[in-house]
Amino acid sequence: MAPALVVESCRADPPVASRRMAYILTVATSKSVTTSRRKTESRWQKSHAASLFLSFCLLTLAAPAGSQETQPVAMLDGKPISAQELSNTASGQLLPVRNQEYEIQSKALEKLIRQKLLELAAKKKGESTEALLSEEVDRKVADPSDAEVLAYYLAQKDRNRQSFAQVKNQLREALKREEIQYARDAYLDRLRSQADVVVLLKPPRAKVTYDAARLKGNPRAPVVIVEFADFQCPFCRQEEGALKNVLAKYGTEVALAYRDFPVTQLHPLAEQAAEASRCGGEQGKYWQFYDLLMAGALDSRSLKQYAHDLKLDEKQFDSCLTSGKYKAAIENDRQDAERVGVVGTPTFFINGILMVGAEPEESVSRRIDQELARQKAAPSPVPGTAPPVD
Repeated sequence: MAPALVVESCRADPPVASRRMAYILTVATSKSVTTSRRKTESRWQKSHAASLFLSFCLLTLAAPAGSQETQPVAMLDGKPISAQELSNTASGQLLPVRNQEYEIQSKALEKLIRQKLLELAAKKKGESTEALLSEEVDRKVADPSDAEVLAYYLAQKDRNRQSFAQVKNQLREALKREEIQYARDAYLDRLRSQADVVVLLKPPRAKVTYDAARLKGNPRAPVVIVEFADFQCPFCRQEEGALKNVLAKYGTEVALAYRDFPVTQLHPLAEQAAEASRCGGEQGKYWQFYDLLMAGALDSRSLKQYAHDLKLDEKQFDSCLTSGKYKAAIENDRQDAERVGVVGTPTFFINGILMVGAEPEESVSRRIDQELARQKAAPSPVPGTAPPVD
């Protein structure tokens, strides 16, 4: 299956009839990017790493193990400062470092797994890995047609100073190499999917609380997504469709908890919108108000119109909104977010595992599937998700 064209973190079907031609155009246009962004279903690790790089970053801090937590790292007037105290103080700054370490290990492990699978397949046939790839993959890749080479040329014409006739043969060879590499990746994907592989490398997790009054779905769901977001953030709004689809897909297995992280420096209407959502929640319409805020305008007049449309007690709503009674609660959400290293929106924790930015639905589902599989293998309380806050 050819990869989909990628716009930011969104994924769309190829806009041309030929999937092969779509792949050619994707490869050609990707040449202008410093780091290739050939985002395929088979190479999701690279796309995930790219989204982490392009989004606001945060991740989880693994606490020191066992007795190390109480080991002193300094003495002050004869009294110890423990490693745990240091960890708690520095956690926000260390989170990206710990996560980067995990990402590097995870990608290296996946590469190692695939290499070993390739070696095993080659050993069964009594040949080298290159001979196996040549037989199973390279020979089956057809030479690009003239039309495909021309499409490849036109897609990067602004970077070609030579005529098509001058570079035609070079482009044909380059395109053939790209197609062989893509086919090799797909072959390794098949080996990976057919193998009995158990990954024991554990991602770092954060202990994240949530508010039961702002939880959508089964309160005993084995997977809880805690979202830190901002009603005015365009990427938060962009992710709404994926979240709704995920909740519908998994039913009682997944719940979503929302926490406020208004980025007031960029989004001046976000904090009042957060207050309005709480005021709507007072009258039992939190999630209905949430949906309107994520989709519509956020000025004061619009907030009052939403209250009217939802048939709230408008006098009570206006009094709530002007009182500022929820400012402290919103600030508490913000401080909790900062404690676990959140610096931007949207930021999600899936059972304590970070997901940053508006990622495609497939990426969210993949993480959920991994958590469900892990829990089926070793049932336990939801890790990384603390009990609801009062």
